[in-house]
Amino acid sequence: SDHKRLKETQAINKSLSSLGDVFTSLANGSKHIPFRNSKLTYLLQDCLSGDGKALMFVNLSPTIESSNESLCSLRFAQRVNAV
Repeated sequence: SDHKRLKETQAINKSLSSLGDVFTSLANGSKHIPFRNSKLTYLLQDCLSGDGKALMFVNLSPTIESSNESLCSLRFAQRVNAV
C-alpha cells in the first residue's frame, strides 16, 4: 500500500539523515557524536568510531525522472566523503 511505502521511505530518510549527522560530527571532531539518534547509527557505532572504516556505495539512476533523487544521493555521498 502507498501509506506503508511512505512510512518506510520516511524511516529510511530519517536514518540516512542521522547517519549524515554522525559523519558531520566525526568530521568536525565534535565531543558529542549523535549515535543514538537512530537504530542504524546506534548499531554502526562500533564501526564508525575509533579506527573503524566505512565503505559506502551510491546507487544512481540514469533516467531523467530520477535525476532529483540521484542528485540528493550524490550530495549525501559528498557529505560522507568529507569525513
